[in-house]
Amino acid sequence: MPTYREADNLRPLVERIARSMRAAGRAFEVIVVDDDSRDGTEQICRELAGEGHPLRLITRVGQRGLSSAVIRGFEESADGADLACMDADLSHPPEALPRLLEELGRPGVEFVIGSRYVPGASTAKDWGAFRRLNSKVASLLARPFTRVKDPMAGFFALRRSVFERCDRLNPIGYKIGLEIIVKGRCGQVREVPICFADRTAGQSKMTVREQMNYLRHLKRLAEYKFGAVVRLLEFCAVGATGMVVDLTTYALLLTAGLLLPAARAIAILTAMTWNFALNRRVTFADRERSGVLGQYLRFVLSCSLGALLSWSVAVGLPAAASWFADHVYAAALLGIVLGTGCNFLLSLGWVFR
Repeated sequence: MPTYREADNLRPLVERIARSMRAAGRAFEVIVVDDDSRDGTEQICRELAGEGHPLRLITRVGQRGLSSAVIRGFEESADGADLACMDADLSHPPEALPRLLEELGRPGVEFVIGSRYVPGASTAKDWGAFRRLNSKVASLLARPFTRVKDPMAGFFALRRSVFERCDRLNPIGYKIGLEIIVKGRCGQVREVPICFADRTAGQSKMTVREQMNYLRHLKRLAEYKFGAVVRLLEFCAVGATGMVVDLTTYALLLTAGLLLPAARAIAILTAMTWNFALNRRVTFADRERSGVLGQYLRFVLSCSLGALLSWSVAVGLPAAASWFADHVYAAALLGIVLGTGCNFLLSLGWVFR
């Protein structure tokens, strides 16, 4: 359980976990990973452990984040064949844990979700319309990665072998379950209905910043799962915005009375600079960020080579082939495609190494 200022919820939560797991005859350990809350969490955990509950507290200082806390907890649970994660705000019913683990024990099942959106599930009546809409939209955005109905769930169980075979986990924000499904290459994922309650104490960690982090997380997962195709689409989208910058700058300079050759040169350089900055920030955000001047000069050179290739194809094909002589726009379009491809490959392997 990742926690941050959830002290008021810990005692009832751990006691409910213990009752449900012991009633099901299951051995278990509760690992609380706390981000230095300083709200009495350490004292409560000591008391619960002293009362015979198999509980261990890990306090992280100078580090914060739900997903990284879950990863730390899984790494510390060296004796567990099965792993589970749940929030500490009492929104996830501990009584459902044995059902999740029972489903996980079925042949071939690797990941089980405590789901809000399958038959038999329910959510709190005071869970507002905005939160419901937000959750549904977020789930819809995750469809390219998994077909489960509640990929946003923070209540899930998995086999240790799935966690151990995951490629490097580096989630942004709070949706670690979706990250594991994708990077653990989970085969059978099942969903168990739960009654999702609203928190009883403390404050929600859901903010606009976390929602933006979720979009960044989806971008990372798309790049991981679909590779260079997604980066190429991002590169082309950036190029489309650069075209708008180019033409707008060009028009403004001509309106200001600048001579056409100078206006065109400045507009092109402005668009190149725009594309460089946006590609550095978006398309290749995970690449090396140092040496900005060297990267910029390499980007300008790669764009110049791409432009030369585009020009050569657009001019050379009509001169060499009669069909293209009659279809000069087809030659120009092919030149643009090849020039863009050249720019992308140079950016991918040379500019943003």
